[in-house]
Amino acid sequence: MDRKYLPVVAIVCIMIIVQLGAVAVVNLFPEEYQAFGEDTDDPINPLIYVGLIILFTGVMLAVMKYTEGSFIQYAILAVVGLTIFYVFYPVLFYFIPYVFRVGSVTLDLPFMIAVFSGISLTYLLYKFPEWYVVDGIGIVMGAGIAAIFGMSFGILPVFVLLIVLAVYDFISVYKTKHMISLASGVMKMKLPVILVIPKRLDYSFYQKEGIMQEVDKDKKRDAIFIGLGDLIIPGILAVSAFYHLPGLAVAGLYAPSIVAIGCIMGSVIGLLVLMRFVLKGNPQAGLPLLNSGAILGYVLTYLVIYQELTLGITYPW
Repeated sequence: MDRKYLPVVAIVCIMIIVQLGAVAVVNLFPEEYQAFGEDTDDPINPLIYVGLIILFTGVMLAVMKYTEGSFIQYAILAVVGLTIFYVFYPVLFYFIPYVFRVGSVTLDLPFMIAVFSGISLTYLLYKFPEWYVVDGIGIVMGAGIAAIFGMSFGILPVFVLLIVLAVYDFISVYKTKHMISLASGVMKMKLPVILVIPKRLDYSFYQKEGIMQEVDKDKKRDAIFIGLGDLIIPGILAVSAFYHLPGLAVAGLYAPSIVAIGCIMGSVIGLLVLMRFVLKGNPQAGLPLLNSGAILGYVLTYLVIYQELTLGITYPW
């Protein structure tokens, strides 16, 4: 295999790990993690989420333009720490559900480990943001976030979410181009909002300067960069399929799992198409291809497995 394709293989593996990880942990998360409560089939919910994304993007761009951006860095680091805690705690509690009483004090061991993990990994990210630290923490965050939103949205809201975000990503990259400006500012902070896949193992993201110049010229760059959202957003459909579809057995296999795998494989196909454009050297909008692949994978797999045309969509009215 040509070495220039090794980063593509790595990105494919990371996408599969993030999305399979999300499917694996979603049933360990409590119902309180659902972002909109029990109302998972309301198609208005994803529009609220998209509106918050646009608002947050505008605030970040304004802060980056008029300040040094350190506030955003610390705010994102805080979100990283909280996300690690919320991902680790229910998983740890499942495997080591030990709560001790020492006198009148109750010690929740999984809680303590989750808090320590969130603080220590966030501190490591702040002090030593090397590419493997950024990517490792990004994978954990990606799996957790995809799981939370997958359990929060039913099939119809996820379709709305993926379609609207694909359109928004296209506009923000190719028309207004503000997403490129946002990526430039965030990458300077070296945070797991964008993952780094080096072409050489001795590549140092920690010591690298002028990252966006590399993205723009790209022909001779030493790494490929992909937004964490590009891994999370299509994975939400896989999680939603696994979590919300009727739990039937088909040929001895769990039907929602098969549909979830179909979503993941569709995302991977979309990613491979996307990488053909990325390797040519220009910033690309990932979600149009990735979300289209996930939706197509879902539709085809659902029709084969469930053999009916509702696509598992439950209407809230």
